[in-house]
Amino acid sequence: MEFPKFLLGDNTDYPTAIFVVHTEYPRFIINLEDDEVEWLEEFTKEDQKELEAEAESLIEEASKFYDREVSRYEE
Repeated sequence: MEFPKFLLGDNTDYPTAIFVVHTEYPRFIINLEDDEVEWLEEFTKEDQKELEAEAESLIEEASKFYDREVSRYEE
């Protein structure tokens, strides 16, 4: 099964949270309410340097994905 690059997540235990799941490497879940990121991968120190450079753009993409999805619901 193929997944989209981003998925929206919802949970009634966290009523104000807005979760976006990034399904490609490096996989992560971001809560857009507070920008907390949970990485679903384990990284070596070498990987962490590369990840820091890539993380900002991935998080920006996640935010744009959410904005796009919300705008589609409003249509």
